Amino acid sequence: MFSNNPLHTRTVRPLTRTRITTLTISLTVAAVLAGNVPAAQAATAQPRATHHGGSLQCRGDGVDPTAKIRYRAETLINAPLSTIWKLQTDVERWPSWQKPVTSMKRLDPGPLRKNSRFRWTTPAPATPISPPTTLVITSTVRQLQHHKCIRWTGPAIGKGLRIDRGVHVWTFTQVKGGVLVRTEETHAGDQIETNVPLATDFLGKGLEAWLHDLKATAEARTGDQPRTHR
Repeated sequence: MFSNNPLHTRTVRPLTRTRITTLTISLTVAAVLAGNVPAAQAATAQPRATHHGGSLQCRGDGVDPTAKIRYRAETLINAPLSTIWKLQTDVERWPSWQKPVTSMKRLDPGPLRKNSRFRWTTPAPATPISPPTTLVITSTVRQLQHHKCIRWTGPAIGKGLRIDRGVHVWTFTQVKGGVLVRTEETHAGDQIETNVPLATDFLGKGLEAWLHDLKATAEARTGDQPRTHR
C-alpha cells in the first residue's frame, strides 16, 4: 500500500447499513470497531483522507517515517478550540463520547502533559490474520503544545493480535468557520505487516470514526453558545 512513501490517499466511503468498524490505535490502535456512522452523518462530518503538506508534527516530531501502515485525515469542527481540546485531552472521559473505548485509566495524576501515560481498551473483531479480542493500549504522551498539538506512542496488545508500535499525531488550527482538526497515525509490527492493506483499511476507518465523534460531540456541547474564532 505504501510502505515508506506516499500516504494512503483513498477516502473511506461511509457505510450506510453497518457501523464503521474501527481500528484506531491512536497509537494505539484506538478502536477497532468504531460505531456505525450513517451516510447522512458521515457527509455532515466531512472527514477526509489527505496527504498534502507532508507529515503532521508536534513540536518537531511526527509519525514513524518508515511505517508501512499509515493514514491521515482531517475535518472542520464548528466549535470553540477550548471545547475540542478539552474533549481530546481529558482522556478519562473518552468512554463517554467514544463508543469503541470500553475502559480508560490514567497512570499518573494531573493534567495531560509530556510523559503522561494512560491505558485503555477497545474490542477488535476477527480478521483474516487475528481472532476477536480486546486490545489493551498503553499510550505515552511524547509531545504536547496547549491548543496546538499532541503526539503519543505505544503498543496495543490483545490475545492473538499485537501492534508493536503506534504513533499518533493530532493538530488543531483555528480557521474561518471553526477549527481544522488533523490526525495522522502509523502502525508497525511483524503481525499486522503481514497484511498491510487490511491493517491500513482498519486504521483509516478508526480515524474517520474518531473525527466524526469528536466533531459531533464538540458541536453538540457548543449548542447556541457564542463562538469566537480568529
